[in-house]
Amino acid sequence: MHKRVLFLDRDGVIVEEMQVDSLEKIHYIPGVFGALSRLRKDGSWYFAMVSNQDGVGTPSFPKEAFEIPHQRIMETLSGEGITFDAEHIDYSLPEDNCPGRKPKIGMLSEYMDGSYDLAHSVVIGDRLTDVQLAKNIGCKAIWFADESRADELGEDLKEVCILVSDNWASIASFLLDESHLSPRIARLERKTKETEISLKLNLDGGSLGSIHTHIPFFDHMLEQVLRHSGCDIDLHAHGDLVVDEHHSVEDVGIALGQAFREALGDKRGISRYGFELLPMDDVLAQVALDFSGRPYLQWDVSFKREYIGTFPTEMVEHFFKSFSDSAGCTLSLKVSEGNAHHQCEALFKAFARAIKQAVHRNPYSMELPTTKGML
Repeated sequence: MHKRVLFLDRDGVIVEEMQVDSLEKIHYIPGVFGALSRLRKDGSWYFAMVSNQDGVGTPSFPKEAFEIPHQRIMETLSGEGITFDAEHIDYSLPEDNCPGRKPKIGMLSEYMDGSYDLAHSVVIGDRLTDVQLAKNIGCKAIWFADESRADELGEDLKEVCILVSDNWASIASFLLDESHLSPRIARLERKTKETEISLKLNLDGGSLGSIHTHIPFFDHMLEQVLRHSGCDIDLHAHGDLVVDEHHSVEDVGIALGQAFREALGDKRGISRYGFELLPMDDVLAQVALDFSGRPYLQWDVSFKREYIGTFPTEMVEHFFKSFSDSAGCTLSLKVSEGNAHHQCEALFKAFARAIKQAVHRNPYSMELPTTKGML
């Protein structure tokens, strides 16, 4: 049987896009190790690296400056079980008009002799020239870019490009036809007369993202959720803070809860329940939650201060109530008396760690965690 080829670009796909001419410049794309090791372990792909490395061997990019970090990259990949069957690297500059420089196919002639299943082979690259390369070879392409850029594909490339994504786990699941293991992602835009919120949530991330609500203490608390939940969260909120914090905090809670509800889908295979007992200096926080589809908040918290900095402590309960209502989850929170800042931060950290447990997915089960037949 002829083997399918996975033609992989290096810069912008495996490591961050830049001239990697020193070990300090090696920065791996998040998720690349897990995804490529899954694809390599599958055994049905011939791995070929295809990369343009502009001007290697010139004074501005000596060959040694390329080879030392490149070998480190390949050794690191090999240590993760990711080995390449072939490497095709073009050192020319664009103005050289070299026949081997992508998207030209001069250095890939060996794949044209009928020994490979090109019709079902795939080029993965971060530039449109990689998609063009796939067309020139006669295979398909995955454009490693944010899916919002899909409209940049011309009509001639749309039929070649089978996926636009910059999420390695999504790409691996797509190629392996394992949709039940693809990342659980939700995106939403929420606009009212009081707030505008943009949110992207990935339950299967690595605590990557950024939080901006223009409320410093609230940002600090939400950053605890980002760090300790294991989820990727990009949240940007603009609210009528000239009035007060109420609308922003409430609507962020609603948006975040809605995103979790959407990302969880039908909840097959998840743990469903999460709980955490978390000490922080002088306080002890207890949080338990159940993504049951039934909103209910149990709140056993007493703050002795009306404000933490300029943030009203009454808004902490309101945030969790908004999240519970929107996510459709039972949420129980309790914290001992103590420093109000520590009380609040311990609650958010425990909340995040409870979420991490509850959204955990068993890759070997598609069962619903209920006897009712639905959640």
